[in-house]
Amino acid sequence: MAGSKVWSLMGLAATVGATIAARKALTTSWKVATGKEPPQNPAHPDVSIKEAVAWATVSGIAVGLARMFASRKAADYYRKSTGHLPANLEDVEV
Repeated sequence: MAGSKVWSLMGLAATVGATIAARKALTTSWKVATGKEPPQNPAHPDVSIKEAVAWATVSGIAVGLARMFASRKAADYYRKSTGHLPANLEDVEV
């Protein structure tokens, strides 16, 4: 049970940290590439559809990849520390 709680906290911290870092990097990259701030709400009707789709696509991919890599790194660290993978990852077929 304690291992499960440790893994939950590790996984949460890793994904939250990765999400924040990816968003900051993406916002900076967007400003450099376009010369303006990214749309705060792509669903707003005053944001062009092209800009909304571009931001949603790029941010979704960047945040998704960052979270996946962070989760993998956290799982690897957990395995090295405990000698086994977290329970929710042990049964996965590769």
